[in-house]
Amino acid sequence: MKSKNYIYIILSILVIIFYTVEIDYKGETHYKDIKIVAEPDINIVLINKNYKLPNEYIPNDLEMISNFYSNDNKYLRKEAKKAFESLSRDASVLGYKIIAVSAYRDYEYQDRLYNNYVEEKGNDYADKCSARPGHSEHQTGLAVDVMGSNSDYDEFENSIEFEWMKNNAHKYGFILRYPQNKIQITGFKYEPWHYRYVGIKVAKIIYEQDLTLEEYYDKYINLN
Repeated sequence: MKSKNYIYIILSILVIIFYTVEIDYKGETHYKDIKIVAEPDINIVLINKNYKLPNEYIPNDLEMISNFYSNDNKYLRKEAKKAFESLSRDASVLGYKIIAVSAYRDYEYQDRLYNNYVEEKGNDYADKCSARPGHSEHQTGLAVDVMGSNSDYDEFENSIEFEWMKNNAHKYGFILRYPQNKIQITGFKYEPWHYRYVGIKVAKIIYEQDLTLEEYYDKYINLN
């Protein structure tokens, strides 16, 4: 029994060390000290302006979201897709309409999207509004942009669906990834439509303690 406990402790320490990340709370190192994530397939993988996916990364379990809950051929990883469909289905029973308008994006798609922003409004604007290729959560297959009853997700914050999502998304494993009061930590402007699947257990902690995914790593995964 002691031997098993000892092995468990050692494995726990190794996991903590392996997933230790440095959180830039001031934004001073955004896109300057970039690391490629070692395990892109885990639900809590941290992707931001300091941590990126391998360029060629494509999740191997992508599934199409039902057209009842998306606006045409949107994909998420299997677990996230199932959770999102449950969320959207339960919301619809209560009279809310929550539709996926953007989900998985590959590296090339994000590259085009980001560079369109650069060409139209410059690098500074692009970095506030869009992730550089490799730094987008959408490439993980775990992120989804949603809209409600109206047809513009830019107006999602003013919808009754947003109020429901604020209070219930975590019950299905999703978090509001870029909150209004944490812009300096996440590195991205407030996006009330952007939700990230992390699993129910982690989502509950993040929701109850008002954390970002960066702060969750700093508090629960980092050694220091």
